[in-house]
Amino acid sequence: MTGRSCWRLLVTFSLIFLVPAFLRGQDGAADRSRVPAPDLAPAVAPALAPNLEPPRHSWPIAPVWIPPPSLPRRYPDVPQQPVFPQLVRAAGIIFSGRVTSIGRALSYSGQAPASTTVTFQVEHAMRGASSGQSLTIHEWAGLWTSGERYRVGERVLLFLYAPSKLGLTSPVAGTVGRFAVDSQGRVMMSAQHAATLAADPILGGKILVPYADFVQAVQSREE
Repeated sequence: MTGRSCWRLLVTFSLIFLVPAFLRGQDGAADRSRVPAPDLAPAVAPALAPNLEPPRHSWPIAPVWIPPPSLPRRYPDVPQQPVFPQLVRAAGIIFSGRVTSIGRALSYSGQAPASTTVTFQVEHAMRGASSGQSLTIHEWAGLWTSGERYRVGERVLLFLYAPSKLGLTSPVAGTVGRFAVDSQGRVMMSAQHAATLAADPILGGKILVPYADFVQAVQSREE
């Protein structure tokens, strides 16, 4: 066999073995092309089951501060103005005396009493009157009906408003402007007076006030 024949024989054998291998290689490539690509989407954690608790934090949780209920604002006490100086300034007539008579003054129509007349024998006068005089005042009849009354022989110290255009007057601030006087001429402080005038430097804390001390208290407020 010549050399050319040998060479042709080798080529033939090579083709017999290489072609099937090549074909198998193509089939493998085709199979790989049909394999689905990997899912590159981010993985999603499965939902928690309803009966499972959520994971607990390992770090401490700061407590929530709840403000206390707001309290009513407390304002500082505003000192009230002393009563006695106002009493002195508002009075047009200040005196002490004894009740000598009580009467009625009829209205112009003559059908009903318009005022109550009270006559005093003035013992001591501080304003708007004179010691020793007989002083008659006219009060609105409604005051007598409401309980503000006098009796003959009674001794009082009065702070009266200056008479109005109709000639009527009454104690300043009602019962605050009316004091009883005992047989020794001392001014008697009622429970209302004691409470109202407790802060007064002269009258405060006293039940019986000598008339001279009361005059001093009045004069000190006139300055």
